Amino acid sequence: MKITNIKDVFFDLDHTLWDFDKNSEITFEGIFQRNHPAIEIKTFIEKYVPINQACWKLYQYDKISHEELRYNRLKHSFDAINYSVSDAQIEIIAQEYIQLLPDNNLLFEGAFEILDYLNANYKLHIITNGFAEVQGRKIKNAKLHDYFHTITNSDMAGVKKPNPIIFEYALDLAKANKENSIMIGDSLDADVQGALDMGLDAIFFNTDKVQVEQKIKQVNHLLELKKYL
Repeated sequence: MKITNIKDVFFDLDHTLWDFDKNSEITFEGIFQRNHPAIEIKTFIEKYVPINQACWKLYQYDKISHEELRYNRLKHSFDAINYSVSDAQIEIIAQEYIQLLPDNNLLFEGAFEILDYLNANYKLHIITNGFAEVQGRKIKNAKLHDYFHTITNSDMAGVKKPNPIIFEYALDLAKANKENSIMIGDSLDADVQGALDMGLDAIFFNTDKVQVEQKIKQVNHLLELKKYL
């Protein structure tokens, strides 16, 4: 089951190494305790998570802008819990959220162990659709920076995964060949199918254990990557 031809390993960041959902909940909890104490954090997060995912999917395919993403995910979430908030307040919350989010740096279990393990034999890289201003601080604050030879974000490439251009950009930056590279991420379409369509191998980080085609390589825990690499 080991893959023997790999030299370069490309990771997604959010939801793959950096635990976006846990860090996001901690960030919102702090904001709401200070300024909107009537909001029950668990109720908000229950609505926010799927709304945020849906907004990101639209953003990923350029159907909404960066600004619309930041506004819509909050507006729709507040509407879903019947909490009245002005557009001006939403803008303040959105700015505070982006500013504070990288200060919380919970990683998925096994992140450092698997990076230490892989770093001995492969060159490691990141490809992320996240905003450059935020992703750089996440990587630095979480003490991930020294593991990665290159970091490609969608702002640099001008497009987002699964667009093949971002994979080409990352491969060029890494001086890597797609035949000797593999992508690891939590998104079936953006990370896995996007990489496969470009000729890279891919592994699906399937924490929710969703049903996928048998041909898709997958792991439910980061340390299971040792089966393949």
